[in-house]
Amino acid sequence: MDPKKQLEIIKRGASGIITEGELLKKLQTSEAKGRPLRIKAGFDPTAPDLHLGHTVLIQKLRQFQELGHHVLLLIGDFTGMIGDPTGKSETRKPLTREDVKANAKTYTSQAFKILDEKKTEVVFNSEWMERLTSVDMISLASRYTVARMLERDDFQKRYSEGRPIAIHEFIYPLIQGYDSVVLKSDVELGGTDQLFNLLVGRELQREMGQEPQAVITMPLLEGTDGVQKMSKSLGNYIGITEPPGQIFGKVMSISDELMMRYYELLSSAGAERLEEIRRGLAHPRDAKEALAVELTARYWGEAQAERAKEEFKAVFKKREVPDEVEEVTLAAAEGRGIAKAMVAAKLAGSTSEAKRLIEQGGVKVDNEKVIDWKMKLPAGKQVLVQVGKRFFRRISFS
Repeated sequence: MDPKKQLEIIKRGASGIITEGELLKKLQTSEAKGRPLRIKAGFDPTAPDLHLGHTVLIQKLRQFQELGHHVLLLIGDFTGMIGDPTGKSETRKPLTREDVKANAKTYTSQAFKILDEKKTEVVFNSEWMERLTSVDMISLASRYTVARMLERDDFQKRYSEGRPIAIHEFIYPLIQGYDSVVLKSDVELGGTDQLFNLLVGRELQREMGQEPQAVITMPLLEGTDGVQKMSKSLGNYIGITEPPGQIFGKVMSISDELMMRYYELLSSAGAERLEEIRRGLAHPRDAKEALAVELTARYWGEAQAERAKEEFKAVFKKREVPDEVEEVTLAAAEGRGIAKAMVAAKLAGSTSEAKRLIEQGGVKVDNEKVIDWKMKLPAGKQVLVQVGKRFFRRISFS
């Protein structure tokens, strides 16, 4: 494809490109020499599952694959043990090697629901970082100054407030930048909160005699609340491993305004379709339903997506319980509290979220509204637990 047309596709949904001129030149050189660009995006395996917020970058990687370029999916198993300080007001607790390994196992299989596995090179930064000697690390650290590190907003704020900054936190952006040197990346993708780290990569490449990578930043996807960044800890996430009915229902719950943003960042719909929705030529509910079907089908297949749609219609329009409700058997020894049971049955992301849902009057057990989050479920029978209008589980205890 013509490099200028490629650039237009790449720009869709992006927050910024540093620099657009450099990227166009790289695309032109790629076409002239018949050499695909090396496109890098890194993910620290800090949690076992991906949610739609993570997939914004992965969708962009898929676009690069479709344009004929080589994708490098970097699993930060080494950096994950350090802990990314981005946006943190205090030093975060590093993950153990065991935590990182366990989480990394699921990342690739989930990413390949979007990426073409045959066109993706999966790399782990422990492969080269664990080979570096202490002399190598000191040499790497000598290429960046403390003053430059303190230009970073979160470091600057913590320094001015007298909050501690551990030395290893300065090492994190250096290693992320060094990954780009090792991989000889032409382009690196990251969220807008990663801009500082991405620019370190450009500078280290220049320092080490490589042509600096172009940097593409993607927006941080708002969660279902439409306000805060999608996060499992905030309970506003849509996990790609959640049951199809749950993914479908959560997408249908977002606002019409947020729907447009989800279309731009997550959908494979073409520019004409996006413009049609943006101009209000498509009914918002129909457009949202089409988006819910597309995203559910991406992770569960078209048959499951259509089934989720029909169940949603039955529950939402007729206030019916779905024909098939997932059954969950929990260990009674771990307690029978409703809040804990909701988390175990994946009706809430955390006990605090479960408490909030109960306090808001959004939880029923056998069609009776729950008013006390300390309520215990009966040990001797199966009960129907409902959250909101669309999410159901039949729960019993062993």
